[in-house]
Amino acid sequence: MTALTEQQIAIVKATAPVLKEHGVTITTVFYENMLRENPSLKNMFSMTSQANGRQPRALAGAVLAYATYVDDLPKLAHAVERIAHKHASLFVTADQYDIVGRYLMQAIGQVLGDAATPDIVDAWTAAYGVLAKVFIQREGDLYKANAADGWTAPGWRRFRIVKKVPESSVITSFYLAPADGVVPLPRFRPGQYVSLQIPVPQLGHLQSRQYSLSSAPHPEGKFYRISVKREEAADKAAGAAAVPGLISNLLHGRYNVGDEVELSHPQGEFFLDPGDASKAGVPAVLISGGVGATPLMAMLESLTAGAAVKRPVSWVHASRSRAVQPFAEQVKQICRDNEGVTANVFLRNAGPDDREGVDYDFADTRLDLEKLHPEKDLFLSDPRADYFLCGPEPFMMDVRAALVARGVDKSRVYLELFATGDVAEE
Repeated sequence: MTALTEQQIAIVKATAPVLKEHGVTITTVFYENMLRENPSLKNMFSMTSQANGRQPRALAGAVLAYATYVDDLPKLAHAVERIAHKHASLFVTADQYDIVGRYLMQAIGQVLGDAATPDIVDAWTAAYGVLAKVFIQREGDLYKANAADGWTAPGWRRFRIVKKVPESSVITSFYLAPADGVVPLPRFRPGQYVSLQIPVPQLGHLQSRQYSLSSAPHPEGKFYRISVKREEAADKAAGAAAVPGLISNLLHGRYNVGDEVELSHPQGEFFLDPGDASKAGVPAVLISGGVGATPLMAMLESLTAGAAVKRPVSWVHASRSRAVQPFAEQVKQICRDNEGVTANVFLRNAGPDDREGVDYDFADTRLDLEKLHPEKDLFLSDPRADYFLCGPEPFMMDVRAALVARGVDKSRVYLELFATGDVAEE
């Protein structure tokens, strides 16, 4: 891997303020140009994230972070791992990095004009080349691991819906078995996701979305399960691509038992290993909001399976109401069957038939760590405890801040974001 020269590093770092000011404009122009001239790439990029601007903002943030830490890349290790797993779930290829690089440099020149001097363009071209090699190498390693893991297709693999199970009034589980009948499926680490790809008639091309695997790996490897939330209808005037939950709503409304979709090999850097002997006795605190319970449900099932290393487990969940709360009965049963597992449920709107101590623990409130027992529920005095969070980004940021304020080291708090980009580090 060719290193950057000191002069190139200095130029890249010096342009960080310019990227902070013009980064979103540059990345917006980049995507517009690249997708207009390479329409086949629309199959790969989320058009919803393009329409709402989240993808250009995420890329601008990533480029700014790279400019800031170009001489200290280990600080970007988490971001690189998250992005590499996402790319691997979409089967990004090495040659596509050349396309991206060409259009990114073009957009920098287009937006900055004469300010994009030859030295700046040369430095950024070299910097992009170094970063591209990092991703190509890491993603190549993931592809090799997937092939060795028994993934029978070189890319997408067709799966058939074999069962649909409502988990709440808005969340449905889809049980997906390989259409070619070849099993066992590769095992996955609880917390990981698959990319699911289907055609979108409104857009005229394919679209992919990532869905957490919401149950422990099936013992015989016969199916994967995802649990999908149906989103509220959006303003149609915004256009089909801007509709929140575009793919999720298509799954709910148009896909039934017997229908087929395409899946990727499981990926993701947010996970735990239930067989890790070094974690014996180490508490695991699973904190979720709404549909964020899906990856944590896979963790809960895996942590309480017979072969799992024994750990105290605390399940903490917040929902708007019992009607929209997923996995309620499964969690209760797991708690009954496992002495070392506790659960606390927060309902923002408890109904007249909801029973305190049975259907919920705290009503008419958002999740509040102050209401939980500091040791029995949160294990605050145990410096080994792990905390896994999933839910809306503000929810996770608030919970993480509350844990850190109560003495939890930030490095032991793991977050999964159901959106393009990553959660803020501060």
